[in-house]
Amino acid sequence: MGHRSDEELRRPRRRRTLSGRLVRGIDDRLGAASFTSKVLGKVFPDHFSFLFGEVVLYSFIVLVLTGVYLSLFFDPSSHKVLYHGSYVPLQGQSMSAAYASAVDLSFDVRAGLLFRQVHHWAALVFMAAIVAHVARLFFTGAFRKPRDLNWYLGSTLLLLGLANGFAGYSLLDDLLSGTGLRIMWSVILSIPFIGPSLAFFAFGGAFPGEHIISRLFIVHVLIVPAAIAAIIGAHLAIVWRQKHTQFRGPRATEENVVGSRLWPAYAARSIALLFGVATVLVLLGAFIQINPIWLYGPYDPTAATTAAQPDWYMGWMEGALRLMPPGHAVIFGVTIPNLFFPAVLLPGVSFVLLYAWPVIERRITRDRGAHNLLDRPRDRPWRTGLGAGVFTFYTVLFVAGGNDVLASELGLSVNAMVIALRVILIVLPVLVGLGVMKWCRDLRRADPPPEPETHARVEPEPEPEETGTPATVGNDTG
Repeated sequence: MGHRSDEELRRPRRRRTLSGRLVRGIDDRLGAASFTSKVLGKVFPDHFSFLFGEVVLYSFIVLVLTGVYLSLFFDPSSHKVLYHGSYVPLQGQSMSAAYASAVDLSFDVRAGLLFRQVHHWAALVFMAAIVAHVARLFFTGAFRKPRDLNWYLGSTLLLLGLANGFAGYSLLDDLLSGTGLRIMWSVILSIPFIGPSLAFFAFGGAFPGEHIISRLFIVHVLIVPAAIAAIIGAHLAIVWRQKHTQFRGPRATEENVVGSRLWPAYAARSIALLFGVATVLVLLGAFIQINPIWLYGPYDPTAATTAAQPDWYMGWMEGALRLMPPGHAVIFGVTIPNLFFPAVLLPGVSFVLLYAWPVIERRITRDRGAHNLLDRPRDRPWRTGLGAGVFTFYTVLFVAGGNDVLASELGLSVNAMVIALRVILIVLPVLVGLGVMKWCRDLRRADPPPEPETHARVEPEPEPEETGTPATVGNDTG
């Protein structure tokens, strides 16, 4: 037997508690301590633009929580009822059960209006964060190998967000959302060969149909949210498994990650962002009115709202519909209706190009290598100029979605506004793209990019300081 030192003999023996024995037993069998240490030691970059993805996640969490509450009181039915709720101007009017339950949510359910408005604002922020995140990926080249799979997931998330947002505000069956559904009915009809059958299947008959609201409800609360949750989970798993991208800078190489460890610095920052996003959304829902459906009234197929615009993320499609010149096309004896080009062909081409962009750029640049260091937008003038031009194109379409309001505010005729926006839609994206390209080249000449280090410098891990968490250089292999 070994002999214990005098110091060990003098040291009081610690009595192991039941919880301590339980934790040690689990660790002996599962090796949880080493796994937890590895997880908590993962390094995350500190640049603010990496937080756009987290805003997507946290706004989605708010959407789910508020959506669960709203679904407890919403009746997704087109069955006609007479309204007898608290809102006097609608007393005794015939409306769908869906619209009546939405009005009841706004006036007769405790905190119902707050939850409705927070839910709506969360949807707007969710889509804005996705667009900002996709833009960051594009302009910095984060879509390149080995992260092209995450680019496809992000593009699918954007598509699902558009679809679910449209389904969500179409559920209420007010005059504004009903007008949007009538447009969607016409758009589906415009698809050659399969359009009429597809429209009748979706709506459950001729417009306005009997089943569209109940079907949209299932899509909105079950199918698409489950798909979004799966995509976000897969996206986070891939990000966790792969090395994080980072901008070029001191100590940054293709083989390491410079930033803060998950615990405690990054976790504290991320939790603060979660509460910050939730707080902003609650404040928006509490103090800024959005979608006051009681003012629009129930949907009437013979009526339409004036100055009607959809939510911002559908504004570009609305603008395309308004700027499309009249007339139709006949191709091989098949008549293609006017609506097909701005509402089916344009979105289809847009998303095909979005999905195909990693392959397109790889063929243009012949760069098939893996990239963990990001580009500064100025270092890729042609890509940045092209992206700026494309964003300008869709921004003009978005503005055109409110051309009637703009014409009224500016004292112009709607026809003059449409003609002007058609010219701007063609000219401005080209000018912006060329201008941004030249600007990037001038900036790059004035501030050339630093030469990347091709080999990682394996440095000793810094000791934690009591005054804070210093920047960490880690060979983070996921």
